Parts: sequence; C-alpha cells; structure tokens
Amino acid sequence: MILRWLLSIFLNAVALIAVAQLFDAFHIADFTTALLASFLLSILNIIVKPLLIIFTLPITVITFGLFLFIINAITLYFTQSLMSHSFVIDGFGMTIIASIIISIINTILNQLIKDIRKG
Repeated sequence: MILRWLLSIFLNAVALIAVAQLFDAFHIADFTTALLASFLLSILNIIVKPLLIIFTLPITVITFGLFLFIINAITLYFTQSLMSHSFVIDGFGMTIIASIIISIINTILNQLIKDIRKG
C-alpha cells in the first residue's frame, strides 16, 4: 500500500514536470520540488478534496461531474500556494488546464505501470 502511494507520488511528479515543459505559465523549479509538490497534493487530495466534494455536491451533480475538474484545480492551486516561489502557476485558468492534463498523464502512466505488472 505504501509502495503504491510512493509510486503515485513519483508518477504525479513526472506529470508535473511534463506540464511544466508544455506551458510557460506553469513553473516548477526542479524534480525535487515536483516530488514535494506531488506529496503535498496527495495530502490535500486525502484531506481537502473530500470536503470540497461534499460541499459542492449539488453543483457537481448538476454538471454531471464536470465540476470535479474545478475541485482538482483548487487542490492544485492550494499546493502551489503552499510551495511559494519554487512552484508557480500563472492564473486559475492555467491551473484548470494543468489539472486536466496532469489527470490525463497520470491515467496514461498508471495504465503503463499496470500493463508492465501484468507482464
């Protein structure tokens, strides 16, 4: 269980670095910073994200779950707020785009890892 969590932190850090390479408005200092940001993001996803989902359940239902992208962006925005100058996202629009792309990259990487494990 802990190994899976550490692997997800590593893969999320890779996704953060990939997004930083794709967009000039997404700045991350180095891979160590990406690992720390990924760790903080995982903690926020455990603690804050469920609360946000509960509080925004009506709008999430009305939008057929699409509001979850905004919740993911909010947790990413909280993460960059905690990291100060080593992790900066220019604008909330970029945060939404980044959270969507990070989700896509994480899905692809997790599928690759699953395929490798199956052999």
